Amino acid sequence: MLNLSIFLEDSARTYPERTAVVLGPQRLSYAQVDAAANQVANLLVERGIQPGDKVALSCPNLPYFPVVYYGILKTGAVVVPLNVLLKGREIAYHLDDSDAKAYFCFQGTAELPMGAEGHAGFGQTPGCEHFFLITADPAEPSPIEGAETLGQALAGRSPVFETVLAGENDPAVILYTSGTTGKAKGAELSHSNLVMNALTCNRLFQAVPAQDTHLLVLPLFHSFGSTVNMNAGFSTAATLVLMPRFEPAGAVKLLESENVTFFAGVPTMYWGLLNALTEGVDVQRIASTMRVAVSGGSSLPVEIIKQVRDRLGLTILEGYGLSETSPVATFSPVSAEPRPGSIGVPIWGVEVKLIDELWNTIEGTDEIGEIAIRGHNIMRGYYNRPEATAEVMNNGWFRSGDLGRRDKDGWYYIVDRAKDMIIRGGFNVYPREVEEVLMTHEAVSLAAVIGVPHPSHGEEIKAYVIRKDGATITEEELVAWGKEQMAGYKYPRIVTFVDSLPMTATGKLLKRALT
Repeated sequence: MLNLSIFLEDSARTYPERTAVVLGPQRLSYAQVDAAANQVANLLVERGIQPGDKVALSCPNLPYFPVVYYGILKTGAVVVPLNVLLKGREIAYHLDDSDAKAYFCFQGTAELPMGAEGHAGFGQTPGCEHFFLITADPAEPSPIEGAETLGQALAGRSPVFETVLAGENDPAVILYTSGTTGKAKGAELSHSNLVMNALTCNRLFQAVPAQDTHLLVLPLFHSFGSTVNMNAGFSTAATLVLMPRFEPAGAVKLLESENVTFFAGVPTMYWGLLNALTEGVDVQRIASTMRVAVSGGSSLPVEIIKQVRDRLGLTILEGYGLSETSPVATFSPVSAEPRPGSIGVPIWGVEVKLIDELWNTIEGTDEIGEIAIRGHNIMRGYYNRPEATAEVMNNGWFRSGDLGRRDKDGWYYIVDRAKDMIIRGGFNVYPREVEEVLMTHEAVSLAAVIGVPHPSHGEEIKAYVIRKDGATITEEELVAWGKEQMAGYKYPRIVTFVDSLPMTATGKLLKRALT
């Protein structure tokens, strides 16, 4: 029997006074985080949440995230983290698709009104019975009429709770991903998947109990941040310094002032950090405490690897994974010289191979094939989607949809991304989903969405649109409409109107002809 929340409980028992999370002047110990998570668990049980029920969470990198996350897990329920940029219609889809019974949502800001969007989505989901609005100040009244605040709901709750033990293969978290195409699918990850992935990360990064301090800039609703920083960090009583939104100059100040030893980010974050190492920054102080730097999401440019090594004395470790693999599947060994462009070798307990379309294994050096993965990190399947699961699973192997090659020493390299997927600022964007939303506009007849190179985001989203007869909508108007309908990382910033789109002989869009 196993429950992922043991990471918090064990560290709270062993190092109760150790600082667990930092946000500005706020510092909470492991004992405090565990007590608050117990209050959340007591609340959920009192409201009728049962083991196996789904509970959604929309929250940026704030102390509330681990408190609610582990509180949900303690009851034996399943956490459904949602991207904080989702709009009401998108939230409603996720709540309904996951069969969520309850939903915790942070109030947000004037610029990002998460609470209003979340409450709107909740209102469109009859099956979701409870909505808890997380306010910045737990004592403040609800700014949304009819919404119960988490502060109100937790008042008087006991800080003691007996955790529900779960079968190690029982679901713990559902992470939403579109895989390669279509609407988002929920990858069900078990307690064992996530425990093993976090412990394997600590083995890989040679973590020392109660010694590390993580600067946590990756969003916790994403598998990278939740596993590599939060779960792995909590398992060794690390201190997590939280940044709700990555800002290079602010991140550099925290690296300097908080004696950070561990940093994980996507390539654009490293680019931003290097540009923020300006005059007046004590680079030597940062370099003296930093022990591990980790990158994922896309390949690091060689120049960034060189600059980080020259200025901070650090070798960035690159890795690869997906939501369906908990997420880490491969990583560059700590003891080896990095190979630019490589995603490293399989992590402990995981196998990787290359296959063709019929699942046949591809042998040989530098032969290109689809990356397939097998091991303790592979998801249970896509929630309520047996057909979609069967498409990607075969005898324990998961096919990633990513094309790669393997060198003579067994190091892997990504050759191409899964089909047409766009990676904008570290977020996966699936063209078909954006196209479907664009085509709900009364002026749009047909749309094709692609990614185009961007200096800081990696890729930008571009839409080719055929207008309906007589329609006069402009690029600015369609971009503004898209911003209202889709999360900030999804909507196209570039729109080109065309009279026709390139097609194959079978009538499919020929996207490789678009630039």
